[in-house]
Amino acid sequence: MQTITRSYSMNLIKEETLHLVQSGQVSRQQRIYTLCQFFPNGEWRCIEKELEDNDFLLRDRVIDLLPQETWESD
Repeated sequence: MQTITRSYSMNLIKEETLHLVQSGQVSRQQRIYTLCQFFPNGEWRCIEKELEDNDFLLRDRVIDLLPQETWESD
């Protein structure tokens, strides 16, 4: 039986991370390795490699994967 793994680009990883933060499943201050519980093991290995190839460490914070937020003054 062949396992099919999905290919993850940095943009897709960032989109998935933003969704997890917005849905409250992950905090911005958690470590990136926390994300591994939301992906199948085979896919996580691909994600981990893509992160490493783009100079992200698993101990970095999730917020490092999110787009910069802008706040308007009240």
